[in-house]
Amino acid sequence: MPVSIRVCVPKESREGEQRVALVPDVVKRLRAMDLSVSVQSGAGESAGYGDEDYVAAGADIEQDADKLLAAANILLTVNPLPAQQMAALPQGCVLIGFMNPYSEPERFATLQGKQVSAFSMELIPRISRAQAMDALSSQASIAGYKAVLIASTLLGKFFPMLTTAAGTVRPSKVLIIGAGVAGLQAIATARRLGAVVEGYDVRAAVKDQVESLGAKFVDIDIKAEGSGGYARELTAEEKAQQQAILARHVAAADVVVTTAAIPGRPSPKIITAEMVAGMKGGSVIVDLAAEGGGNCELTEAGKTVVHHRVSIYGPLNVPSTVSGHASELYARNLLNLITLMIKDGALNIDLEDQILRDSLITHGGEIMNAAIKDKLAGGAQ
Repeated sequence: MPVSIRVCVPKESREGEQRVALVPDVVKRLRAMDLSVSVQSGAGESAGYGDEDYVAAGADIEQDADKLLAAANILLTVNPLPAQQMAALPQGCVLIGFMNPYSEPERFATLQGKQVSAFSMELIPRISRAQAMDALSSQASIAGYKAVLIASTLLGKFFPMLTTAAGTVRPSKVLIIGAGVAGLQAIATARRLGAVVEGYDVRAAVKDQVESLGAKFVDIDIKAEGSGGYARELTAEEKAQQQAILARHVAAADVVVTTAAIPGRPSPKIITAEMVAGMKGGSVIVDLAAEGGGNCELTEAGKTVVHHRVSIYGPLNVPSTVSGHASELYARNLLNLITLMIKDGALNIDLEDQILRDSLITHGGEIMNAAIKDKLAGGAQ
């Protein structure tokens, strides 16, 4: 029986991107499902995979990006496709990747016109059954880990306590703001490096998770649990209460790592310039929410700003800097999602399945996501 479904992986076009959507081990598993796989030449180089690794796993190598796109039944990406590649997609194909769905919704009109079934990895629902496909979490875990390593290189101090012939060096104090996946991994990493760690989140329900990792929970007596595992927006009175208590903990910290981001919305401003001025000279802030505007009001995306001898760094695309494992985890997320839509060797997108339904942006010539549909309708008026 000839293989009828071809999975294609292009080289990522985002500047500085080192990840790839498929790794050779996952290629083998797709081939075992009777899917054929084509990878653009050089797509995995920055993640440590050569063309020969993909060939050994059963993939074809395609030199020409246009030919690769034209042959795709399923196209897998890490970042959103550039507009010209969106326009070149075959009619009715499946596109899966991070889509940045709430930005420039007019892009999706192109996919709608081509009857592309576009799945956004940001929209995978946060339910138990979808955990194996939750790419936001897999990549956030890497970002939290790397943020602490970045902070350790910027800080002019040891993290652990050291006893030396010249005397005892006290451990650094680290404050992690936001106890989601990234924050919890940051806490665990800072503890492994020997720091004294505090964790803060407006969701009081995560207190046990923070403490289970050996950190002290900063409790400001505000309960702000929201939907989908995210926190709700604080009122003005709650923000004032938050900042008054946090200011003391920020001032005592050698390192602050902020991780509070809400998809599709600006990052909440938690650390003020006044709070930064109250920190010790040489202290460091690593703001993982920089792409959304930052949790610190002094953050500049992609830059290091020094204010009152405190360094504030706003890194971009942190998971890409751990490209090998980031690609491996992301490829597994994609594999688990693809498995849901392959039945008896044929493509079958079951709209009764919550995971598939909720993550679809376009399908069958329709805009499936209500928020994007409303934005497009508003733009047309």
